Amino acid sequence: MDILINSKILADEYEHKDVNQAFHYLKLAMTVNDQLFGSKKVKEVQKILSAEQQRRREIELKRIARQTQLKEYAFLAGLAVLLFIAFILYRHNEQRKKANRILESTLTNLKATQSQLIQSEKMASLGELTAGIAHEIQNPLNFVNNFSEVNQEMIDELKEELKGGNIHEALAIAEDIQQNEEKISHHGKRADSIVKGMLQHSRTGSAQKELTNINALADEYMRLSYHGLRSKDKSFNTETVTHFDARLPLINVIPQDIGRVLLNLFNNAFYAVNQKAKTAGADYKPEVSVTTAPQPPSADGGAKSVLIIVRDNGVGIPDAIKEKIMQPFFTTKPTGEGTGLGLSLTYDMVVKGHGGSIEVNSKEGEGSEFIIKLPVS
Repeated sequence: MDILINSKILADEYEHKDVNQAFHYLKLAMTVNDQLFGSKKVKEVQKILSAEQQRRREIELKRIARQTQLKEYAFLAGLAVLLFIAFILYRHNEQRKKANRILESTLTNLKATQSQLIQSEKMASLGELTAGIAHEIQNPLNFVNNFSEVNQEMIDELKEELKGGNIHEALAIAEDIQQNEEKISHHGKRADSIVKGMLQHSRTGSAQKELTNINALADEYMRLSYHGLRSKDKSFNTETVTHFDARLPLINVIPQDIGRVLLNLFNNAFYAVNQKAKTAGADYKPEVSVTTAPQPPSADGGAKSVLIIVRDNGVGIPDAIKEKIMQPFFTTKPTGEGTGLGLSLTYDMVVKGHGGSIEVNSKEGEGSEFIIKLPVS
């Protein structure tokens, strides 16, 4: 390129001085120009440019191909991750379905077991109640049978005296027979009232609330519980104490439910004093008491609720388990002697069935106190 420029300059300088030299340099400039910018050179340059463009296109195509390949790899990797996640979710869902089936089966079995245990608890209570009823009925029946036998003998004596003409003696015997008949009638009515009362308390179909004398109900079930346990263990003996408030109003309850509540509490109380009697000394005197009172006490009888308090001086309840005793299936009794449902059912009947409350006060080794509060209306 420098030769071309210099040749043109020299040609211009010698144009007026030396024509030959000027022509020489002009020719040289033209020759260099042809070498640099001739068609052949242009073709070579174009060829080089074309090759460079082709090389750049190939590089761009490779870059695009590489990017496309990377995108494909990324897509495949993402698809693989999605498939893995889908597999995990599917497996988790299957495991959850399997776990749900197991839980449903377990729940069904637990419900069946619970129903059986509740039925067992009811049957156990029914057995104790039946034993108490049998004992209660046995007493008046024994009186009826004994006085009937005595009357038969006295009627024979009456006939003999009448045949002998002893009118005065016959009248005396007749008077005794009449007194015996009154006793037979009294004890017969007593047995009849026990049967009717138990039939009333054992009705489960209607479950209707009715005005009930809590004093009479508590007295009846305390005796039934005591005699029921006595029928199982003839050595069992305890003092029973009642403090019934005469001001207590009749309240609307389901008698059979409250009867079962009282039976459970009395059974537990008698069991507690019996257990303590086995280890305590001769000075220990077992005692179970029941107290009723209007709450709050008022002279006009306008009580808002009724209290039923069952106390015993038995083994008591340890502090560690006080909060558990109302839980279903929890029991401190040995296997076979309790289902752990008595106090749970008691709680449900008092709190859920009657809108009342039940409170427990106990000291281990000294005894327990259960306080039931039932609303009057």
